[in-house]
Amino acid sequence: MPDANPTIASSASASVHPGPGGRLVIQLAGSWRLGTALPDPLTVIAQLHGVPGVVLDGTGLGSWDSSVLTYLRRIIGAGSAAAISVDRSRLPAGVQRLLALADAVPERAGAKSAGTQPSFLTRVGQGTLDAGEGVWNAFDFLGRVVLGFGRFFTGRARIYWPDVWIVMQQVGADALGVVLLVNFLVGLIVAFVGAAQLEQFGASIYVANLVGVGMVRDLAAIMTAIVMAGRSGAAFAAQLGSMTASQEVDALTTLGISPIEFLVLPRVAALVLMMPILAVFADAVSILGGATVGAVMLDIDLPRYLRQTAEAVAVKHLLGGLFKATVYGGLVALAGCLRGLTSGRSAADVGNAVTSAVVTSIILIIGAAGLFAVLFNALHL
Repeated sequence: MPDANPTIASSASASVHPGPGGRLVIQLAGSWRLGTALPDPLTVIAQLHGVPGVVLDGTGLGSWDSSVLTYLRRIIGAGSAAAISVDRSRLPAGVQRLLALADAVPERAGAKSAGTQPSFLTRVGQGTLDAGEGVWNAFDFLGRVVLGFGRFFTGRARIYWPDVWIVMQQVGADALGVVLLVNFLVGLIVAFVGAAQLEQFGASIYVANLVGVGMVRDLAAIMTAIVMAGRSGAAFAAQLGSMTASQEVDALTTLGISPIEFLVLPRVAALVLMMPILAVFADAVSILGGATVGAVMLDIDLPRYLRQTAEAVAVKHLLGGLFKATVYGGLVALAGCLRGLTSGRSAADVGNAVTSAVVTSIILIIGAAGLFAVLFNALHL
């Protein structure tokens, strides 16, 4: 707003003095701008008790913006609540028009209470209901995926096969570099930690056993799955979440095309098929990382290290690790697709879906790893 009176003092002020007929005159003066020190409306509101009316005098106002409207709305609201008449005739015409416009728009029900903190019991109850709804959505989604695969194996599912090959490349060849790097470093770290302990007992050669069995049986599959959770699981959630927000998923349903068959099955199938292959490469580079530590720290040449690894690692360890990697891949794909399809309609909801997909995937991977550890130990695998 331009200055109404350039000669008026720049600092904002609000003074209260008695007027005719016992009314209270509230005189505003100076420049009222956001970001500057403004008077507290509570100081004026505290003086409204017992007065028959209030006169708002803005003849001394300089430049002003929405801050003066907010201030006046607080006073007008307090006057209305106390059944006190408020005279606005001495305010600038622009201020009067904006106040009239604000009065013409009804306040949304519950707007004032929207920012209040609910009680502890309310938050616990709402959290319980949200958790129950999440569990129900997860089981419903899993059931629809199972039915979708049933239609696929009977030749009745609608799958766009070019999408399957594209997703396989994205979760396979495109992800190979980061998978190799992470598992090489993990193998190197495991070998380094083991070497520092085994070297004290003259058993340095058994670093090969530690790295070989540990990585092939468990760690390579787990680390590969965690990498894919942060890479492919998050990508699935972002893609499907964006499609949900833009109503593309609704459009597929309207056309009679199942989103589960068209969007979810290709992603789940691609990740389940590619995870064992990635795990094989992860096993190889993790052993290479251990061999690097063996050569640098322990003076174990590569042929000797590989012979010791071959003696320690059995076929059951390799097959068990590949099976675990396959299961982890399915969990990552399901978590990413579930969070994407149940995402809200806004950009913030899509971001939350991506975060939730990664967290859910990692929790499922660690939980499944613990379950497999107990199960395989019971089966002597």
